[in-house]
Amino acid sequence: MTPEMKQRIEAEIQDNPVLLYMKGTEMLPRCGFSAATVETLRNSGAAGRIHAIDVLADPELWQAIREYSDWPTIPQVYVGGEFIGGCDITRELSDSGELQAKIGAALETAGAGAEE
Repeated sequence: MTPEMKQRIEAEIQDNPVLLYMKGTEMLPRCGFSAATVETLRNSGAAGRIHAIDVLADPELWQAIREYSDWPTIPQVYVGGEFIGGCDITRELSDSGELQAKIGAALETAGAGAEE
């Protein structure tokens, strides 16, 4: 991964409280796992606040994000700058209520930062 790509990924993670690297777009997912992850995030309090990035449109990014996170699959979820995981982990965290708390805290922090 190039230093520029690493810097880009780090900026995306820092700038977006709910970030989803996925196949397709939020409105038109191109795989079942990406679609399920979008739905889980929406149902966990991030509806209208998901920043989704289509890795299919950028093969260099697709490879780099897997290297950056040391996670082999897409989708990948970041909440509040923290790597959460893929579809299954996101669902598990949602089922336990942890994801809702993480999303709430991330959005609150982002909102506070926007007011400064």
